[in-house]
Amino acid sequence: MSRSHYGSDSSTPQVTNLGTLLLRKGKVTREVIEDAVKRQPTDRKALGQLLIESGKISDEDLLEALAEQFGYPIANLAKVEHVSEAVPPFNIKFLRQQKFFPIEYERGKLHIAVADPLDFYTLDNLELALGCRLGISLATEQSIDEAIERLYGEGAATVESIIEDMAEENIDILGSEEVDDIDLLRDMAQEAPVVKLVNLVINEAIDRRASDIHFEPLENEMRVRYRIDGVLFDAQRPPRKLVAAIISRVKIMAEMNIAERRLPQDGRIRLKIGGRRIDLRVSTVPTVYGESVVMRILDRSTVFLSLDQLGFERRTLTAFESLVKRPHGIILVSGPTGSGKTTTLYGALDKINSAEKKIITVEDPVEYQLKGINQIHVKPKIGLTFASGLRSIVRQDPDVIMIGEIRDVETAEIAIQSALTGHLVFSTIHTNDAPSTVARLVDMGVEPYMVASCLEAVLAQRLVRMICQRCKTPVRPPRELFEQLGVLDEVTPALVIYEGTGCPDCDNTGYRSRAGIYELLVIDDRLRDMITAKIPAAELRKYAISQGMRTLRQDGWDKVKKGETSIHEVLRMTQDETMVLAAE
Repeated sequence: MSRSHYGSDSSTPQVTNLGTLLLRKGKVTREVIEDAVKRQPTDRKALGQLLIESGKISDEDLLEALAEQFGYPIANLAKVEHVSEAVPPFNIKFLRQQKFFPIEYERGKLHIAVADPLDFYTLDNLELALGCRLGISLATEQSIDEAIERLYGEGAATVESIIEDMAEENIDILGSEEVDDIDLLRDMAQEAPVVKLVNLVINEAIDRRASDIHFEPLENEMRVRYRIDGVLFDAQRPPRKLVAAIISRVKIMAEMNIAERRLPQDGRIRLKIGGRRIDLRVSTVPTVYGESVVMRILDRSTVFLSLDQLGFERRTLTAFESLVKRPHGIILVSGPTGSGKTTTLYGALDKINSAEKKIITVEDPVEYQLKGINQIHVKPKIGLTFASGLRSIVRQDPDVIMIGEIRDVETAEIAIQSALTGHLVFSTIHTNDAPSTVARLVDMGVEPYMVASCLEAVLAQRLVRMICQRCKTPVRPPRELFEQLGVLDEVTPALVIYEGTGCPDCDNTGYRSRAGIYELLVIDDRLRDMITAKIPAAELRKYAISQGMRTLRQDGWDKVKKGETSIHEVLRMTQDETMVLAAE
């Protein structure tokens, strides 16, 4: 048996026990390791796999430990843009089964990424069959699966090649205005090229970290766009004649009525891609040129983040963590759609989740299943609304209640009654800043004295794009930008401001990922008196700032000074604050 690729030659460092490495890195405790070792004989799984399945470590934790254990580099497969012609051809099924990805072939050596460096059977057979040496690097199973799908599977196709295939196969897809026969519509949606095209769009959106996919029929074409880090980008432009087939395919996947094209519909698609569970919330609305479809991507593996991972400034985080531990009252998180409100509430619930507390949520939809928490998915079609669900759960003797969103006075009043009777209530609301939340509740029809009696705090938030670390560059912004941000007096010669110049890692946008900026309004006795007296939101805001409330813009400026985001991004996401200041 050849050992050149996994540890016999002198250049390979001495192998250290995996459990010892994980202990040294502080990833697990000795008790966790001992428990996993005891389970190995019955479960017949590797130690690392058992720790991942039990949620004790992540795939990345295991990868880093294995790299140190065996002395192999970690491969970034996301950067592999194509398979070299020098690489021997491999069957896609074989690649998926054996969990390896061929990166490149040079000077008689095939460089591959593997998930399991101890899979000697596969490695020896490859050397024997190919008659060459192997260069080993490590990657997670998920990244290997994604690379295989992207470069060998349907992801390797393009819209243009799929449309060419249609022409070669003499598939005639009619425009939506020509199709009245539902059976024909269903047949069109199940044509292999149409299925492949929709799968391609979904896979590409997930690979590019998109949160939404937009299918928009226009006069002469269909526009497909992805929302990445909060901003829409053009992706594909299928011809107009494919509109009916593509929309019908999506509706079939979402279990919608393909015959109904005059009314909006909602549905859901559940997929498993590369070992990740992906949920797609689908919404259709009729437009002049056909049905417009939006698919919200909910990646169950990434949606949950703890509070200290969300971008809170330390003082704000400490104050918010103290608030969520209060025994009763209402805590609201405000902001526009897509600003991360639900993620913040999940983080808050995780912080206080314990065996001593009963926590119940009413959500639309349940975006992440929290361990040990009772979660209810509202179903308005059968009468299970936020209000009706809330009425029922207060009789379930909960300690903490989370309502997905306060949309009307009925829900607001039941939430307030719940808080007044000793429950801690969390919810979200759509307002521009924290102080205007009070006015929003009063506008709904809630009495000011009721708001004052139970509201403990309002956290307003936005998501700003973070500068890509790969192309991060110091810049000298013009004086006007500092003036717009209102921080000209804080600019010094020593201050360094950064922006991203754009690179393949960030799709040439200069940004990669997002983090929150926050404005925390804590209700004290003076504010309760002002709310009861119906004092305008602008006055509430002035008082809160005088008491130390950090505004969204101030929090964003701190991230600019730390080199985490740009002035342009903070200005873009805090335009509402400019309007408030102008009004004052």
